[in-house]
This record gives sequence, structure tokens and C-alpha cells, in this order.
Amino acid sequence: MKAERRKGRDTAGRQLISGGLLRMFNLGVLIVGDSGVGKSESALELIARGHGFVTDDAVEVRRRADGRLVGSPPELGRHYMEVRGLGIINIKEIFGASAICGQSLIDLVIALRQGGGRGKDGDRLGLKAPEERRVLGVRLPQISLPVGPGRNIATLIEVACKVYLLRRKGYHASREIIRQLHRALAAGPRKARRTLAQG
Repeated sequence: MKAERRKGRDTAGRQLISGGLLRMFNLGVLIVGDSGVGKSESALELIARGHGFVTDDAVEVRRRADGRLVGSPPELGRHYMEVRGLGIINIKEIFGASAICGQSLIDLVIALRQGGGRGKDGDRLGLKAPEERRVLGVRLPQISLPVGPGRNIATLIEVACKVYLLRRKGYHASREIIRQLHRALAAGPRKARRTLAQG
């Protein structure tokens, strides 16, 4: 199942990346992170919620003539996933053919980080410049999610996708609340206190 010796290969516009690839909200979402961080378990939960499965553990990435990246499963291991405690499972047999996507464009990278994201606490307000990951010379937007006890990683990945889609349309929640606070401060201290109290 593992393809350790081949991972990271970069030849003739193709690369094998350690991670999983799902179709979520019409996005191709590449999920990466250290071994044991919970990539497969999170992907399994997302598939159970109705999102499409492309591949687990290793993603064959190729660059198209138009510069877009396409991910697909290696021939060996297609439809399979390794889950700790369960071993190797067949996603197609468990969830049906409708759960399977043969390949997908890659639109977004979700990086699962053990214990933290950027810096000590990550980007708590979402005001820093967006992260990027370069694959085959193509810049992909990346969102880092800290992983820890009690965090529902599958839900966080879903929300991260929604946040990305909203930002692509120009909406940033952190910037919106700062604008509201600036308007309240301009209206006077009493208005600002009311705005903060309403939260």
C-alpha cells in the first residue's frame, strides 16, 4: 500500500505526493501532513459525509498544458485506504461506486499540523497573507489546521473549504469585523461599546 521509495518523484511534469485527495464542494482538496496525524481517518469521515474519494496515502500529480494540476491514484492501491485499527479497506465496496472519483483537479491544499500552525498559535485571526505550496512549479493555496485532542478535523476541513470559497469571492470575516469596529469607533465610544457587547 505504501509507496515510500516513489514519493516525491518529480519527472517530466509528474510528481508523487504523500497525502490524500478528495472532491469537496466542487473543489479538489489535497490533504497533507506527517504520518499518523490523522489524514486517512479524517478523509474516511468526509467520505461518509458524501464527499468524493480520489486517493489515499499517495497522489499522482501531473501538470496540464494549461498549468492546472490533476491528481489521480497510483494504479496499485486504487480505491483502497489504510486505516489504523482496521487495516486496508476498499472504499468502493463500502460506500459504493458513487463515492469514487477517478481523478480531480487540485484547487486547495489542507495541511494538518500536529500541535500548531504558523508560529506558536498559528494565524488566529486569518489576517496574514495566504499560505502557498508549490507543486511542479504551480502555486497552490494552502490552509494549515492544527491537530489536537478533541478537534473535529473533518468538520474543520469542510469549513476551511467554505472559507476558501468565500475568500475567493472577496469575503473575509476577520476583515469584516474589523471594518465594523472601525465604524463603531468613528461613531463614538458608546457605539463602540455596544458593538463589542453585541459580539
